[in-house]
Amino acid sequence: MTDTPQNAPAERKRQPLRPLARMWPYLKNYKGLVTGAGISLVVAAGTTLSLPTAVRRMIDHGFSNSDGQLINNYFAMLVLIAALLATASASRYYFVITLGERVVSDIRRDVFAHVMTLSSSFFDSAMSGEIVSRLTADTTQIKSVVGATASVALRNAILGIGALGMMVITSPALSGIVIAAIPIIILPLVAFGRRVRARSRIAQDTLADATAYASEAISSVRSFQAFTNEAMATTRFAGAVEAAFNAARISARTRAGLTAFAIFLVFSSVVAVLWIGAQNVLTGAMSAGTLGQFLLYAVFAAGALAALSEVWGELQLAAGAAERLTELLDEAPVIVSPKNPVPLPVPAKGAVAFEKVSFAYPTRPNDRAVRDLDFTIEPGETVAVAGPSGAGKSTLFALLLRQYDPTDGRILIDGVDLRQAALPEARSRFAIVPQDVTVFSGTVADNIAFARPGATRDAVIDAAKAAQAHVFIEALPDGYDTEVGERGLTLSGGQRQRIAIARAILRDAPILLLDEATSALDAESEKLVQKALEELMRGRTTIVIAHRLATILKADRILVMQEGHIVEEGTHQSLTKREGGIYSRLAKLQFDDSAVAGAAE
Repeated sequence: MTDTPQNAPAERKRQPLRPLARMWPYLKNYKGLVTGAGISLVVAAGTTLSLPTAVRRMIDHGFSNSDGQLINNYFAMLVLIAALLATASASRYYFVITLGERVVSDIRRDVFAHVMTLSSSFFDSAMSGEIVSRLTADTTQIKSVVGATASVALRNAILGIGALGMMVITSPALSGIVIAAIPIIILPLVAFGRRVRARSRIAQDTLADATAYASEAISSVRSFQAFTNEAMATTRFAGAVEAAFNAARISARTRAGLTAFAIFLVFSSVVAVLWIGAQNVLTGAMSAGTLGQFLLYAVFAAGALAALSEVWGELQLAAGAAERLTELLDEAPVIVSPKNPVPLPVPAKGAVAFEKVSFAYPTRPNDRAVRDLDFTIEPGETVAVAGPSGAGKSTLFALLLRQYDPTDGRILIDGVDLRQAALPEARSRFAIVPQDVTVFSGTVADNIAFARPGATRDAVIDAAKAAQAHVFIEALPDGYDTEVGERGLTLSGGQRQRIAIARAILRDAPILLLDEATSALDAESEKLVQKALEELMRGRTTIVIAHRLATILKADRILVMQEGHIVEEGTHQSLTKREGGIYSRLAKLQFDDSAVAGAAE
């Protein structure tokens, strides 16, 4: 994740709830709900504040005059006030809960949409489980604040301020005692609140680490089971959960201390006021009804301040969550379309050129994955890239798909620099069949149509037939509507590979990228799919990453890479004749000359 600026800690100290301000644009989108919640909140608070006045009048006038009818009238009025309070409270609850659900849905949508635009360099260091934690746990914390805590805070703020105002009107002398105690309560609240926020951030980060590991372990559960490492995974996750618990416990302990301190001071001041007021009643300086009214307002104010101390902790928790979400939203994609993109030629030709291209992954800036690559691929040409592991073959595909930009040099598609073209348009020129196929949960048809959303069922079936996948798909329980499970675990490796080939056929792009597209197939399926690929490759520019040299014998050209640069170039026949050459050595390791000659023919 992006590091926080050096001045961020000082900024957070000055404005501890500032991250929550980023939620305001979402609230502005729903002015009706905000207005309804605000009106309901004010009505509920105002109704509550009217109760002590009614109690004073009843005590001073009803009891002193023994007027039973007056008492009955006041009790009837109190019932009406209770009904109004109940209606306002119910309305407030509906509005704020609906608002919270709506806002958190929008936040999750926007954060996810933003994450999907981030460049590959971001995901090189970020953990997917940690991102999911921000999308779920942190947004839930925000929902709690928007949907409940914020309204409780405002309600108690109105009650507290209103009660203090009424206390001053009722008895200026007694209210001075309570007002004098407020700074003693508020200042520690702010100081403790900073500690609560820091502890909350640590707890949230620790929980995110545990979630990230759980996500990784669950997605690889078969590997853990195959190596009988279930106990190791359980122990590690238990340690992560325990660390998250300890962090949360420390945060809770800090909040508990804050709450206890605030409640003690608040109610101690109420006791002091009650004692002084009782003395005034005894001396006749104050009526019993006035003392009752003042006492009720003091209890309201004390309760409001005590509730605010708890709410303050909740707001600090939410501020930590908002800060983590803000960091994610502030992460800028490195790979973007230019402001004034150069249009790619139509119709597409499929010409590819690398001009002095060098590149180092952001996580390894001093280790260049490719160096000084300089070659041209003509439209319709089939070029294979061979070489030992780590030579930089897969990096070529990453650069062509503009998952990264070259450190030096440039890549041209039909004469246009990839960085000058609109990103979606540039990527639409490619279809890829990776070695490690990604199959999503959903139906077989959905997975094939992934290459071209909105494709008709007939187009999907035609692509599957061309990829030699139709027969096995039809044999599935629900045919093309069969659910394949998470990551397609119900399919064999060869079946997943053929679905990937069907995707490439359906995409119908001018440049085809094949990363050993038949590596997971048995001999019979490989022969059928190879035939389908040959048909697909006709008239298209094709770049093949070769791990097994038998799959590239008929390539127009073979580029041999080692340590990030091209060391040999030629056809299969010419390269095998080079004594001491890398390709010749690889060929001898994989098959004997007679087999090669027979296959080449």
